[in-house]
Amino acid sequence: MGRGPSIEGRKNAEDARRGRMFTKLSREISVAARAGGGDPAGNPRLRTAIDKALDANMTKDTIERAIKKATGELEGVTYEEVRYEGYAPGGVAVIVDCVTDNRQRSVADVRHAFSKLGGNMGTEGSVAYLFKKRGVLAYPTGSDEGKITDAAIDAGAEDVVSKTDGSIEVLTAADDFEAVRAAMQAAGLQPANAEVTLRADISVAVSGEQAEQVMHLLEWLEELDDVQDVYSNAQLPTEANE
Repeated sequence: MGRGPSIEGRKNAEDARRGRMFTKLSREISVAARAGGGDPAGNPRLRTAIDKALDANMTKDTIERAIKKATGELEGVTYEEVRYEGYAPGGVAVIVDCVTDNRQRSVADVRHAFSKLGGNMGTEGSVAYLFKKRGVLAYPTGSDEGKITDAAIDAGAEDVVSKTDGSIEVLTAADDFEAVRAAMQAAGLQPANAEVTLRADISVAVSGEQAEQVMHLLEWLEELDDVQDVYSNAQLPTEANE
């Protein structure tokens, strides 16, 4: 009779995932601080990155060190942002945002993932036009839809989307994200997750083997050390009814 993963094995896997998440959060804080300064009060991108790090239980000391390294107060690695674009199986558009100290390593890893899993790299701008930068505030199942909708309208949100599982998303223009989030919080509506992300205007439905290939590619990309975010316009089977 086969045995499942040991408790130690599961813990090691969880520790590895947590480590990767903390690395990505630290890099985002570093890039945001380097680009817009180390004061979150005057740097919305840094403020959002810090909020995400705190939500993930990153310590304030770790956050402060990442900021100080980025602003030159402490010695550290210099990271840069690089974006790659391409197509997954089924004509699914994919954007891969990296934060790296080695461009050659990043592009080699991303290209290998695409070629290994039935996709192909594209040139700059080949799929970016399909996506729009927007803010997303997510509220869990059981939230008061009426209250959220009224507050979102008053705050200047673009749209409120109710999912089939009962969860709710408030969508904003990227420039309005901070103001809308502050207004929603002031109304007593703290989102479970809030971020500025990329959303595609048109989705591509995939199913069966193609859906498995797409999911495998997206997961592979997300696991790469230099990859910060992966966006696609795939409509996977679990999303078909949303």
